[in-house]
Parts: sequence; structure tokens; C-alpha cells
Amino acid sequence: MSNQVKFVLDESRLPKAWYNIVADLPAPPPPVLHPGTLQPVGPDDLAPLFPMSLIMQEVSSEREIGIPEPVRDIYRQWRPSPLYRARRLEKALDTPARIYYKYEGVSPAGSHKPNTAVAQAFYNKEAGVKRIVTETGAGQWGSSLALSGAFFGLQIEIFMVRVSYNQKPYRRALMESYGARCVASPSEETNSGRMFLAQRADHPGSLGIAISEAVEVAAQSDDTKYALGSVLNHVLLHQTVIGQEAMEQMQMAGDFPDVIVGCTGGGSNFAGIAFPFIGHALRGGQKARIVAVEPAACPSLTKGRYAYDFGDTAHLTPLTKMHTLGSTFVPPGFHAGGLRYHGMAPLVSHCAELGLLEPRSYAQVTCFDAGVLFARSEGIVPAPEANHAVKGAVDEALRCKAEGKSETILFNLCGHGHFDMQAYMDYFGGKLLDQQYDEAELAMALAGLPSVGA
Repeated sequence: MSNQVKFVLDESRLPKAWYNIVADLPAPPPPVLHPGTLQPVGPDDLAPLFPMSLIMQEVSSEREIGIPEPVRDIYRQWRPSPLYRARRLEKALDTPARIYYKYEGVSPAGSHKPNTAVAQAFYNKEAGVKRIVTETGAGQWGSSLALSGAFFGLQIEIFMVRVSYNQKPYRRALMESYGARCVASPSEETNSGRMFLAQRADHPGSLGIAISEAVEVAAQSDDTKYALGSVLNHVLLHQTVIGQEAMEQMQMAGDFPDVIVGCTGGGSNFAGIAFPFIGHALRGGQKARIVAVEPAACPSLTKGRYAYDFGDTAHLTPLTKMHTLGSTFVPPGFHAGGLRYHGMAPLVSHCAELGLLEPRSYAQVTCFDAGVLFARSEGIVPAPEANHAVKGAVDEALRCKAEGKSETILFNLCGHGHFDMQAYMDYFGGKLLDQQYDEAELAMALAGLPSVGA
């Protein structure tokens, strides 16, 4: 049989609670620190940026946190998302492995990001917030928050990393179609932006710089809050609907993954697919190998240091312990803009330190090779970020072929590439090149990490 097989859950199976992996970890994650006192931050320290409901989720150790019904009502437009058995890809690879993928590109914004954007917009609206300001790399997060702002009647302002702002005009147009305002970062609108433009007039920007601009704006107005699309605990929490659904869909398929693959930039879609399975194993259930794939040009898990660092480049945020390349590190402008962040989510980093996942990195051309193979086999053109997960799954399937093993592989196809066609045009035109980060710049960024005692 070579046809694709689809596993769809009834709407009634939509998760009623998000899963919090902190409840099951063998050791608690390190605390978030105030950069001035180096003492753990309290809820009041975060209140200028986030509504208290999200702050309490950020610090929670409860295993389940109920999903508000207004959020579930919106989720129902595309959730539960489908799980596919990629039989045509299996045939193309001539592998004995069984490959499944959870497809998050069915959301209105085309990615997994609305899973948290809708939730964050809901809690901000409930708190009386009028405006949310954020950053975005490739635009997946920005378009998702713009969509959610339209649903809840919120004003959305987005600082988009300049290299992606120029590379991906259609994502910018999508944000504007949903009613958001989109600004190239670094910009002339903030002190942070002007500082970086003074250093380099043609600055390509980075997620760290865009975060600085967004945080600066949010902190200056009582009716404005900040929203983040990855990295933080509450963001990863909201994405766990992916893995919860996938666990039930794998049961429908009569199968269980031996290997789970996710792409990692800040860590949210990876955590969404992987954390429910990791938690299942930690509670005594069946165990899977967990593979986290990141870009070789921004390799926080594989080349970064596990240390306390700022989440932004202008040092306006608290200190979190994570795998980091240094907050001043500016990655080269490769096309997977959503993976161009200097740090990895603290919870994902903590799981890596506990040996619960296996990090690996790939250069972008080989990821596009895998993405095109996937598109020609399965019919879906992946986003550049998602190509990293495709590449990881393909490599695992080829390993199974070489070893003669019939293993089950599950990966998260976190979004489609319909607005990323310039990247594919560059690929087919031979213009897509593997980009290397500057070793000296990385060394300098790591040398500048904050000095925090054990």
C-alpha cells in the first residue's frame, strides 16, 4: 500500500487542559533571576510585561492547566489537527520505518503558533489590555498574534527582524491583512533600535534585538503588554495540545513512536509535540527517543553554553538559564527565520541537561533537499523551519533502512511554506547557500555572558 493515511480525531477529543511537564521532571528547572539583584524574580517583577494569569502559568508546577472555553471555541476551527502516515515518503526512501507527521499547517495562519497566540490574546483581553506588542522572525508568530488580535479586538504591533521583513513580504502582508502594524527591526521607533542602527545602518536584525524593541514599548504604557511566541514556559505549555492529540492519534493507528523529531529555534513547536510523550515516559509509560533538530548556523543546543543569559540583546529582560550563544550573537540571515534565536527555551534546555532529548544540527541546503523530497512525496510544501524536522525524520528513516529496523518515526510538521516561496526559488536557482556563523563573534558573545554564581 502506497497511499497516504490520515488519522483525524473528533472535535469532542480536543484537549480540555494543557500539559505542564514541570510536574513530572526529576529535578525542578533553575529559577528566573532579576538581572540587578540576581535573586529569583516574583510575579510582580513580570507584571509590567504580562497579565497575571499568564505569569501564574509561567511559574506553575501543576500538571494540568485548564483551557478556557473561549480559547477551545477558536481552537475548534482547526483542531484537532490531522496526523498522517507518510506512506509515499516511506516508499521514496525505500525504508522499513513507519513515518507519521502531525500537521499544524491547517491553522488559519498556517502554523502551530496560534495555539499560544489565541490563548495569550484571550488572557490579555480578560485583563483589560488594549494593545499587545511583540517580535517575529519569519513571521509565523507575528501573523498568528495578528490573527488572534483580530479575534479579540486587540491592537497588535510587531517588530519583524529586518532580514525576514525584506525576505518575506507576503508574511508582512498577512499580518497587515489581520489588522496588525508591522515594523522592520531594528527601527528608529525605540531607544534599543536606534542604538543598533547607530552601530550599523544596514543592520539585519535578530530576534534578540526585536524582543528588546517590543519589551521597551510594552514597559512604557499601562494598557500595553508584551507577548512572546516561544521560549517561555507558558508558551510551551499552550503548544502541548499538539502532543496530546498525537498520542491519541497514534493509538488510533495502533502504533507508538520509537523516535520523535521536532525542529527547535526557541523550542515551542518541539515542546508541543515532545513534552507530552516525555511526560508519559517519566510517569512510567512507553519511552521514545526524542530528537531536537536546529540550524547549524544558529546552534544553541549543540554549540551553545548552558548558562544564565538575557533573553534579548539590549538586556531589558530577566536572566534565564538556557543553552545560549550569547545575547549579542547575531545569526546569519538564513531562510528559517523562526529558528534564528540566540537561546533555547529554558525548559527544553533543562530537558537536554537531564538527558531527555538528543540535539543535532543541519545546514539549510540539506534541509531544503529533504523538504522538496517531502513535497514531491506528500504534497505539502513545508516552511523552512519545518524542513529541519523533515530532514531529521528522513535521516532516522534512512538509519532504519541501513540497520534493517522497522521503527516508528513521528515528527511535527509545524507549518506550510506558502509564504516562503522566495526561499524555494533561491534553492532551485542555486542561490540558497549554507551560511556559517562567525566563530569570533560567537566567542565574543559567550565571553560577555552575565556572571552568575552557582
